[in-house]
Amino acid sequence: MSNASSTTAPHADAHAHDAHGEHAKYPFLAHHFDTPFQQFDSAKLGMWVFLATEVLFFGALFVMYAVMRFKDPYVFSFASQYLDTIMGGINTCVLILSSLTMAVGVRAAQTNKKGLLSICLALTLAGAIGFLVIKYFEYTHKFHLNLKWGQAFYQPVTPEEAAQAKVIIDPADAPILAMVAPDPSLGAASSSAIASSASTVMPPLDRSSVAVPGAGPDGLASKTMLITADTPKHIEHSDLPHLLDPALPPGVHRFFAIYYIMTGLHGIHVVIGVGVIGWLLMVSLRGGFNSNYYTPVDLVGLYWHVVDLVWIFLFPLFYLIH
Repeated sequence: MSNASSTTAPHADAHAHDAHGEHAKYPFLAHHFDTPFQQFDSAKLGMWVFLATEVLFFGALFVMYAVMRFKDPYVFSFASQYLDTIMGGINTCVLILSSLTMAVGVRAAQTNKKGLLSICLALTLAGAIGFLVIKYFEYTHKFHLNLKWGQAFYQPVTPEEAAQAKVIIDPADAPILAMVAPDPSLGAASSSAIASSASTVMPPLDRSSVAVPGAGPDGLASKTMLITADTPKHIEHSDLPHLLDPALPPGVHRFFAIYYIMTGLHGIHVVIGVGVIGWLLMVSLRGGFNSNYYTPVDLVGLYWHVVDLVWIFLFPLFYLIH
């Protein structure tokens, strides 16, 4: 027993001495790790586990999107015309470029190019902030037009919409004309002008195929809605406010509900990315990363690539697929 103790003790002392030497050589090495490689591998494994939970999280949302689109394909096709494809495309390019600069930054940290690392982190941070700015303008424009979720989607935002909300259908006429009840708040001239233009808003209808949905989110809260066989399946960026569009199907608010949920949650992840990339930039400017220690840069790079990947799926699903 004593012989075993005498043979193992020197090895234990040598291991402790080596570990102490590693910690003295690498100040960033945590006390519960023996080597920088062990610390790096553990941190990277933890990040991959976290990213797996993110994939599961957004995967459930994509399944919800698929179910809703399968149930109401025309609603999703129609509602996508109100999204700004140009702004969405610009945001896609911005995120892809920021992912590229992040990858170059990780390589710069690995090769001890501190100046290039700081430049790449600054460009990545600029791309993330630019994405949020573009998304802000896109959101505010939709809110201004009441392109929202729930009952707010069916609230008129202009006097013309308020007057058009009183549309009635005269079944004795062929083709069917939309006639607007006078609105005293608009004045006689405005009401007559709206009434004269309303007859051109509604296309000729086949009464045998007319279906009038109920009021509220399952139909329209303030307007009579007609869907016929002649109703176009898609209207390219109609200039009409959405409540005045005769082809507006019931339930469009559901599209915007899932749109704001998925893009909003993605936006929160971008905000988190802005925070951690900003922190990396400050540490980089102080010379805190080098070829021996670049674990935070590598981990944040993985996170940012996943955030970009989620948007690459969101963009075509909402903006491009009709």
